[in-house]
Amino acid sequence: MLDEYPRPQLARDGHLNLNGRWDYAITAADAAEPVEYDGEIVVPYSPEAELSGVGRTLLPDQALWYRRTLEPPEGFLKDRVLLHFGAVDQSCEVLLNGVAVGGHVGGYLPFALDVTEALTQGENTLVVKVRDISDAAHHSRGKQRGKHGGIWYTPQSGIWQTVWAESVPTAHVRDLVIVPQLAEGCVEITVCAERAEGLPARVDVLRDGVVIAGAEAVPGEPVRLPVADVRPWTPEDPFLYDLEVHLGDDRVRSYFGMRSFGVGPDASGLPRLLLNGRPYFHAGVLDQGYWEGGLYTPPSDAAMARDIQAMKDLGFTMLRKHAKIEPLRWYHHCDRLGMLVWQDMVNGGEGYRPAVVTVPAVAPFVRLRDSGARALRRFGRADAEGRAEFERELRDTVEHLRNVVGLAVWVPFNEGWGQFDAARIAADLAALDPTRTVDHASGWHDQGGGDLHSLHVYFRRFRVPARRARLPRRDTRVLALTEYGGYSLPVEGHRSSARLFGYRRYTSPDALTRAFVRLHEQQIIPAIPHGLSATVYTQLSDVQDEMNGLLTQDREVTKLDAEAVRAVTSRLRYE
Repeated sequence: MLDEYPRPQLARDGHLNLNGRWDYAITAADAAEPVEYDGEIVVPYSPEAELSGVGRTLLPDQALWYRRTLEPPEGFLKDRVLLHFGAVDQSCEVLLNGVAVGGHVGGYLPFALDVTEALTQGENTLVVKVRDISDAAHHSRGKQRGKHGGIWYTPQSGIWQTVWAESVPTAHVRDLVIVPQLAEGCVEITVCAERAEGLPARVDVLRDGVVIAGAEAVPGEPVRLPVADVRPWTPEDPFLYDLEVHLGDDRVRSYFGMRSFGVGPDASGLPRLLLNGRPYFHAGVLDQGYWEGGLYTPPSDAAMARDIQAMKDLGFTMLRKHAKIEPLRWYHHCDRLGMLVWQDMVNGGEGYRPAVVTVPAVAPFVRLRDSGARALRRFGRADAEGRAEFERELRDTVEHLRNVVGLAVWVPFNEGWGQFDAARIAADLAALDPTRTVDHASGWHDQGGGDLHSLHVYFRRFRVPARRARLPRRDTRVLALTEYGGYSLPVEGHRSSARLFGYRRYTSPDALTRAFVRLHEQQIIPAIPHGLSATVYTQLSDVQDEMNGLLTQDREVTKLDAEAVRAVTSRLRYE
């Protein structure tokens, strides 16, 4: 059950997967660990998810307890033992044999704990205590809401990504920073290490299993390796180079793709997104990452790959990962299958006001300043601790996903959800990662920052804004339609809710297909010669009340005629 190696870009031989059946209990938040647990839960599924076998909701004033035994197999132990959690929503404390070994705050990012000192020979007892107050405070929460419905989904909690352990030498590789330099025909590698003072690393680049470049590297210092006769990575040809790193007794495997992202003019002078130095249209789909029976967690690794391949088969070249950070294997599948990724930061903040997050959908002229004390209150960001937490998670997200080959665009804010200082945040993001572009405020409340002029259009006809061509105030950023469509069709026998939410409703696959084709032929395709450079159709699959997916929530039905969709997406290109 989700037992694949969880970290494809920093892989070692051997790991101990700890998914499976754990004991669980739900208590008052301030209660001590219970003597008797309530039953068993299947990790890594949240207790709210059907696949967990529990079917209970963790409330803000409660604690969720996990317990299992851990006995390292013969030959597993080296010098240090690291315990990894893919993600735990929202905060947790971890104990091994009654010893507190660490914890974490933030429900979307991985963390690792060195548990060597607490580990004993034979059987060990691992306990995790979780709190999740969902949308009752400023923490990042994505689309979860206690009072869910419409575009807001069922809250989920606890462990929702793989738990695993590995044993490493005392001197070992902690991380790799991989920066392809396509124009220079080389790749820059920085080996980040633990307890490796004076110990050099050996770095080798392989193509089709053959070493084509190698060098010694000082940990913490970048080394450049030439890549002769470069084969660039593209969605059409997602070629990946392998990477091997040796540090003392430690050996890790990784990979990279030779590609570059940027912004520049096309032959007529219009600003475009660039892939490998050339204009490249991003034909995308909004991807919420919710699953039938699993909520945030897919039923299998293969299911993640099937979603990506299904969108490629329909002719799309990009997925916008919406308000969620996926397991690293999802990004790996995007890399190897050839799918561009736009990555949202996970939204947080206090309660959102309809005048800020809803009214602009029907009144596009509403544009609010997002800095200053009054604006921070209006956007749900009056809490300084919450703003600091968001910026810390933003930096951690960039470091976590920096090596993803297909990740092209960062999206810090969406539709005003907890937005603040968006232009400054975009500049900070660009400084932190100058190799990618930034959509600073997707949808509305544009602050003039970032690389994209980003629009959401659901309730009106899409047109290229006239003010983009008006000098001297001309907007020279790339024009992107980052949400549109949202056409809904419930499929009996595959409905995800008794309720139905959608921006326009249809009663048959034929009617839905005709509307999809008409929308693109009349509004989207004609806008491309006038500057439209990226599109994000809503959405990949149905999610609970939202039945506006290309697929049903169970992924069993493609709701539109596939040939008609491919005929449209084949025209979402530059001439």
